[in-house]
Amino acid sequence: MKDENRLRSAIELANREGRPAFVAYVTAGYPTRADTVPILLALQAGGADIVELGVPFSDPLADGATIQRANEVALAQGVTIEECFRFAEDARAAGFRLPLIFMGYYNPVLAYGERRTAARARDAGVDGFIVVDLPPEEAADFLAACRAYGRRFIPLVAPTTKDERIPLLASVTDAFLYCVSVTGVTGARDTLPAELPAFVGRVRRATSLPLAVGFGISRREHVELVGGLADAVVVGSAILAAIDAADAEHRAARVQEYVEDVTGRRRAEGDGPSRGSASP
Repeated sequence: MKDENRLRSAIELANREGRPAFVAYVTAGYPTRADTVPILLALQAGGADIVELGVPFSDPLADGATIQRANEVALAQGVTIEECFRFAEDARAAGFRLPLIFMGYYNPVLAYGERRTAARARDAGVDGFIVVDLPPEEAADFLAACRAYGRRFIPLVAPTTKDERIPLLASVTDAFLYCVSVTGVTGARDTLPAELPAFVGRVRRATSLPLAVGFGISRREHVELVGGLADAVVVGSAILAAIDAADAEHRAARVQEYVEDVTGRRRAEGDGPSRGSASP
């Protein structure tokens, strides 16, 4: 694929439409290998703007119980980073057009090879990486590999991040910064922290990059609240919960319905296909 900044472009397009970009996370190979491509297509059909595909890892320390369990289920089926690349290729062949990020941990990247990972991403249509446990200070080799193959590295900014460190984080990407809404692990929550507006404002003052907020977002009201603060909203655990609530034959359909609901884009019957549908 061409070296295009598809991640930033997707966020900017959504913002021009007067809404935050919707970034959806799912774990590769969950609940089964056969579900991954249909779920990716369902996220697109439901109105997602960007998708994060979780690369299964045995010790996902930043993730809560829902994503940890999804990692365990995927690993029990033998899902590897190479198979994640094949999922991406199969989804592209089936009509998946959205920007795609691999989200996970450094060990699978290191084991596969940093340069090989970036090159394979280019060939498979993976736009970038979020590597939770790889700070920019320790990422020189992987950053060089990503740049060589036109892939984006997305840093995480936490509420505990010092003001003076934010420009460093911003300097390693031209896509967006991922603002972690809480100090803790992923997972749907009833309420978002009262300190979130101040935190996002602090990051905003330090960079002109688009800002995405994730961790704890699960409801339409959360999306509306965060959309008033940031350029993009990330939802993960709640999508996995929607998958869990569906029977095997209707998992993809339930994912599409959830995304339509949480983004407020559900159309009345007869209004035509949902935004982002893969149908011609």
